[in-house]
Amino acid sequence: MSLAIQIKSLIFCFIYGLFFSIIYNLNSKYIYDTKKWYKISISILFILDNVLLFYLILLKINYGIIHPYFILMLIIGFYIGNKNYPMIKARIFKNSK
Repeated sequence: MSLAIQIKSLIFCFIYGLFFSIIYNLNSKYIYDTKKWYKISISILFILDNVLLFYLILLKINYGIIHPYFILMLIIGFYIGNKNYPMIKARIFKNSK
């Protein structure tokens, strides 16, 4: 795999980690405030949809090859997105009004 494709993949994994943290935080009210069977089904669908979307986009970028450092970038992106979620939420809802 060429260096350009690896850099694109790393950037995508970081951005997808940010995206996943935002979507997870927005979806948390449905995961924690409903009935048990609804929690289970929403959680399973949420994870499956996000994993499928991640893999399909990665399939377009680098033919679906997943390296451990891609997962590390995904985790770092999720951590940063989760830590900065209040600021991101304020900017999103400020612009939507």
